[in-house]
Amino acid sequence: MIDLNLINNCEKQLKPLFEKAEEIALFNQEKVLNAFQDNKIALRHFTGTTGYGYGDEGKETLNKLFADVFKAEKAICSPNIVSGTHALALCLYGVLRQGDLMYSISGTPYDTLTEVIYGKDNGSLEEYGVKFASTPLVNGEFDKPAIKEFFKTNKPKMVYIQRSRGYDWRNAISIDQIEDIVNFVKGLGFDGCIMLDNCYGEFIDKREPIEVGANLAAGSLIKNIGGGIAPTGGYVVGDEKYVNMVQNRVTAPSISGEVGSYALGYQYFYQGIFIAPHTVLQAVKGSLLFGAVLNELGYETSPSINELPNDIIRAIKFNDEKKLISFIQTIQENSPVDSNLTVLPWDMPGYEDNVIMAAGCFVQGASIELSADAPVKPPYIAYLQGGITYEHCKIALKNMKL
Repeated sequence: MIDLNLINNCEKQLKPLFEKAEEIALFNQEKVLNAFQDNKIALRHFTGTTGYGYGDEGKETLNKLFADVFKAEKAICSPNIVSGTHALALCLYGVLRQGDLMYSISGTPYDTLTEVIYGKDNGSLEEYGVKFASTPLVNGEFDKPAIKEFFKTNKPKMVYIQRSRGYDWRNAISIDQIEDIVNFVKGLGFDGCIMLDNCYGEFIDKREPIEVGANLAAGSLIKNIGGGIAPTGGYVVGDEKYVNMVQNRVTAPSISGEVGSYALGYQYFYQGIFIAPHTVLQAVKGSLLFGAVLNELGYETSPSINELPNDIIRAIKFNDEKKLISFIQTIQENSPVDSNLTVLPWDMPGYEDNVIMAAGCFVQGASIELSADAPVKPPYIAYLQGGITYEHCKIALKNMKL
């Protein structure tokens, strides 16, 4: 166990950053509250529908609410989108056509998109004639000279940015960096779709990617934006023409967004986005505390504990397989659900390496709840995320076996 005096001392040192995070949460909470009031959310919007879902006022108003919160022309918020990867794939298949070029300027996308982009015999984008290219980040920054050079001889249909770190040792991309690179890319004459993988980044800042010029953004409802309450689902927000193209992949071009039902009702989706600014605050404060304490104990963590993180993920480098596995197992042991289980590395679908994952969550796999995972390979980095209450983060940290 970790000395509680050490934890409390680190907590005191983090007070200025905590106050900054609280100010952002207050801003975002008011933004969400205003969107609820502007859309006149009422009890009737929580009611589910069946079958085709014609006239589903709850679904239609939820979409408008999400569009308002993200300052977008249009949004899709659907329990029929099963994950963040699914939401991202819908965007790629919806916007890109045969012969189009997808250009990722934040390096290779997250592992679970590998098969989507250039898998074999699985209906990947490559098999449909979509080309892919990427330019890696340099020390966490966009490589503007390389991007400019690429545009001299190529004309992509989509410029793709992954906001979060994935399994890389870097801070997430900030909203200011996104604004800067969007302006840079548009300054090169690009007039296509700039798309953001927004997973883990919602409500981290006062602005969202659409507000700084992105055309499309997508993510999962069991991460930040669902507040730890949404039971499933994903969202897509952005320019109306692109969201319409994505909607045709959610259903079919002949029916688009006119159909779609959810018999269980929409209360948890509405309630989830309402409490999400506060829930994200809990995760940010928990991340900062883990970072400060583990740094004091000699472990290297990312991002820096001297700045607010740009997403809810904290990377911890152990340089030792046994320590990595022990850390993940301790997170599971300190979970409210399945705390009695011993998690082990396994060949998880969509990942190149064996992965060990702690996810003792009320919503299965909800990484806004305190959880952690890691590919079991050198230098043995754990990726800690979430925490729907700061107090839970603090208790789990105190019980760490390091």
